[in-house]
Amino acid sequence: MVETATTAKTTATSTSLDNTRFLARDLCSYLETYLDSDQVAEVYRAYLLGAEAHDGQMRLSGDPYIIHPLAVAKTMAEMRLDHKSIVAAILHDVMEDTHISKERIVTEFGEDVAELVDGVSKLTHLKFSSKAEAQAENFRKMMLAITRDLRVILIKLADRLHNMRTLGVMRADKSRRIARETLDIYAPIAQRLGMNAIRRELEMLGFAAHYPMRYRILQEAVKKSRGHRKEVMQKIETAICARMEEASIEARITGREKHLYSIYRKMQEKRLSFAEVFDVYAIRIVAGDVDACYRALGVVHNLYKPVPGRFKDYIAIPKANGYQSLHTVLFGPHGIPIEVQIRTQEMDQVAESGIAAHWLYKTGDRQSGTAQARAREWLKSVLEIQQAAGNSMEFLESVKVDLFPEEVYIFTPQGEIMELPRGATAVDFAYAVHSDVGNTCVAAKIDRRLAPLSTRLESGRTVEIVTAPGARPNPAWLNFVVTGKARTAIRHYLKNLQLSEAISLGQRLLDKALNNVGSSLADVDPQRWVLILSELELKDQETLLADIGLGNRMAALVARRLLLDWEQDEAASAETEGDDANAPLAVKGTEGMVLSFARCCYPIPGDAIVGVMSAGRGLVVHRENCGNALENRHKPDKWIPLQWHPETQPEYNAAIRVQTANKRGVLANLAAVISDLGSNIENVSFDERDGHVSTITFTVSVRDRKHLADMMRRMRHVPEVLRINRSRG
Repeated sequence: MVETATTAKTTATSTSLDNTRFLARDLCSYLETYLDSDQVAEVYRAYLLGAEAHDGQMRLSGDPYIIHPLAVAKTMAEMRLDHKSIVAAILHDVMEDTHISKERIVTEFGEDVAELVDGVSKLTHLKFSSKAEAQAENFRKMMLAITRDLRVILIKLADRLHNMRTLGVMRADKSRRIARETLDIYAPIAQRLGMNAIRRELEMLGFAAHYPMRYRILQEAVKKSRGHRKEVMQKIETAICARMEEASIEARITGREKHLYSIYRKMQEKRLSFAEVFDVYAIRIVAGDVDACYRALGVVHNLYKPVPGRFKDYIAIPKANGYQSLHTVLFGPHGIPIEVQIRTQEMDQVAESGIAAHWLYKTGDRQSGTAQARAREWLKSVLEIQQAAGNSMEFLESVKVDLFPEEVYIFTPQGEIMELPRGATAVDFAYAVHSDVGNTCVAAKIDRRLAPLSTRLESGRTVEIVTAPGARPNPAWLNFVVTGKARTAIRHYLKNLQLSEAISLGQRLLDKALNNVGSSLADVDPQRWVLILSELELKDQETLLADIGLGNRMAALVARRLLLDWEQDEAASAETEGDDANAPLAVKGTEGMVLSFARCCYPIPGDAIVGVMSAGRGLVVHRENCGNALENRHKPDKWIPLQWHPETQPEYNAAIRVQTANKRGVLANLAAVISDLGSNIENVSFDERDGHVSTITFTVSVRDRKHLADMMRRMRHVPEVLRINRSRG
């Protein structure tokens, strides 16, 4: 009995290996249709090494593991990629899952193949605090590998495609997580690189695994609707074919059915019912050349009336991924909308294969070259984002924004066209031109008219950016920019700016703490610095000063540790009592991001002020009698005596509360007074006590207490004003 079982097991193993050999032979036969025999032989050598390395390893489906890399290689072969890509596809898991080293791959197949395999390998040897962080770091490594060689992403997409095709053997929770990752990252990357055939399959498989119930319900609904649609589509196709023959235009005309995930997303995004989405008929016309495409457009516009505003010419202005086609929407029979795409055969191939068309068409045709060049431009911008991003999560967040590019096309003053995602602003445009332009932009001209930097751009506009040498990014820009490049560049600049300002403030605070005990930074022994930095495990003096400036460490405690003989310094401090050792720290208001003014009391020059250290924010300036500040009076680590520097910044915010009779025009009269005194209204709020009296709170910009007092005196003369006082927040 045991012998029979062993025999059966041996037979099963033998059958599996036979199947594997058949797949390998099948792959080689296909490769012989476009590769040289010596290149095919190298692919077969790679298969033999892969089969040896993965010997004994099984997939969850029960198949020998080698089945997976062969399936990945088959997908690559269908894209007609070069033999090194096929070899790398077969070996893409050997470095990670087997004893085969990178050095051996270099020896047997060359540096190119080894780098491709290394680029595709996963980060299983690193530890992360969360799955999200692991995914983000894995994504970051993949994107960096892609920037070195585009073929890495083709192998990665083929790998993910086969894994999605065999996802059914996974646990439900794991399959949903993989499906979510596919929909969030891999399908958008395929779309961004113009690989629509792979993108559609990834979306369908991801949709089915992540939302199985929704997928089944939608699938049934499509089946029920298909019968009537078939008749209508045939009628539309026949009518278009007849008109094309009359115009002597040779073209291939096919009806297209929207795939389920596309229908689902449109229902979600536009809050539509299934009938409203599925009532759109799609036709694709593949013509002989570009001239025939435009003539075919005229034919269909004569046959059915076009829907205004729905025509897009992606032949004249291709999409960012190289996609080219004419798009139009027509009023069909009985008012049924018909979506029509018109393109050449080459454009159709690029639309389906994207950057893979570069290897399929090696004759240097313009379309495939465009897809390749545009993919490289995007990947170059991805590399810039990576260099400036703080961590993997921030990098993933920035790049995911760029993976959904519904473009707008903007003209530079020189007439060049720039592509930006829909919703992009003038600041996004500035950073797209160059990071230095973005960092120093102060205004924008749209069609020669000044416009706010937050203005959302529309296709066809000419945009000019006005820069100033001393300008710098505003943190508020992060509220409206949409491109990953702009967001990352602003964050990077502000981080560096905050660090330098924190160091400067920390140095002043520490020097003041040392002055209080009769010493100074200049008097500190350099060896003492080395010892303190070692004790605190900090890399340099600037890191310690930045911590003090950001409120993460107490200046007084650091001063104590820097001084060798605290008692002696206290005695020296007593001897200097009466001098300026305990003088308050002077502030100008121009210290930047690590010094801020409290909104609870709005301090302005002329007010008695104090500072409260806040962890992570730095020094917050309050009026001396502010309740929030007084809470910290007995906390010497937080309470910092301050005074105004003789040279302060030009304007500060102050709040004024005005009780007025509830009459027409009172707000306009008060606003006029504020304007006449050269001030600006930053904010205004209303509180109606009853039908006769209202309370208006203005936040206005002022130079100092005298400027504020003059404003309040003038406002008292407005007849409707009953009472006025400075608001304390």
